[in-house]
Amino acid sequence: MTSPRDRELLIEETAGAYRPTRDGGVGSHPAWHDLDQEGREAAFEVAVVNRVLEAAVDSEGLSGTARAVLGRIRA
Repeated sequence: MTSPRDRELLIEETAGAYRPTRDGGVGSHPAWHDLDQEGREAAFEVAVVNRVLEAAVDSEGLSGTARAVLGRIRA
């Protein structure tokens, strides 16, 4: 059983913009696999808020995810 603190950390890790790359593609964050459905839904909600905050402070209004996608397209 995961402690509340460990669950919170897994949610924050999953909600972040970082995604590992493998064989040229983007994978899911490893923490995603350690969460149950409820935890994954919570991570989604945190990610939505994170992306809005990132875009709000970005000079071009882009989130970290948008910047990562554009970087791959432009490469």
